[in-house]
Amino acid sequence: MQTKINEYTITNELANQRLDKIVTILDNQLSRMEGQRLIDEGNVLVNEKKQKPSYKVMYKDKITIQKRPPNEIGIIAQEIPIDIIYEDDEIIVVNKPKGMVVHPANGNLDGTLVNAIMAICKESLSGIGGKLRPGIIHRLDKDTSGILIIAKNDNAHIKISNQIQNRETKKIYLALVRGNVKEKEATINMPIGRSTKDRKKMAVNRNGKEAITHFKVLERFNGYTLLEVKIDTGRTHQIRVHLSEIGYPIVGDEVYSNGKNPFGVKGQCLHAKSIYFMHPTTHEMMYLEAKLPKYFEDLLTKLRQEFKIFNN
Repeated sequence: MQTKINEYTITNELANQRLDKIVTILDNQLSRMEGQRLIDEGNVLVNEKKQKPSYKVMYKDKITIQKRPPNEIGIIAQEIPIDIIYEDDEIIVVNKPKGMVVHPANGNLDGTLVNAIMAICKESLSGIGGKLRPGIIHRLDKDTSGILIIAKNDNAHIKISNQIQNRETKKIYLALVRGNVKEKEATINMPIGRSTKDRKKMAVNRNGKEAITHFKVLERFNGYTLLEVKIDTGRTHQIRVHLSEIGYPIVGDEVYSNGKNPFGVKGQCLHAKSIYFMHPTTHEMMYLEAKLPKYFEDLLTKLRQEFKIFNN
């Protein structure tokens, strides 16, 4: 299947608008995000030249939009066991295990969730995310487990992506943190940006982007607390950074918990438990849950037993 190339001529009605807006008007299957990506990659040309997303198109400009079909993805399909929560012709929803990277990156092209999904869905995946992220609408950190929606076609990708951008989806996380959280529930509203001390880390930064995290206490143990967490924004490492910043780092977090890990857990005890969203074609409101990993359940059982002994 060849790369699809469409050509358009700007009319008077479309003139003087930004290029990243125009591409979504010319091709209504594209989201604003996808349009910007195509422009950045040089797959949108104006009069055979690359332009910035902010370029104002002119009357009679020739716009060329080049889209790569889903089956031109150079990733190896691998038979990797994965917990499938729900699947139909539009989407597949999985419970990503802790320790698995969501999509390949340079130097790491196998063993990821994408490799596993490609073995299940074959060529039926959205191509919007590019050749390394077919079908991927949203992500979880490598050591965060839980629920993820993968799109089987561009229409599903665009519609669910728009729901996420408009904050119409609701995702609930479970986090086991160090310390006795005093509040029953609270909201953390602190901007997050790249750390000025370590560029590999994120941090609360007044020059960062808005980040809002809500939490509610579910259980208290001897020195530990189980939280239900919801986020209004999706900043990198948001939950981990926010909880660490207020003094309650997530158990097992090797980056934001100062190295303290009495249980020897590898990777943060953070799990995307559930998601609520509208199905892209049936428009049915869907609520799906991902089972808590065994190591997380075992740790909670241990803490409950210790807490019971501590209070006797």
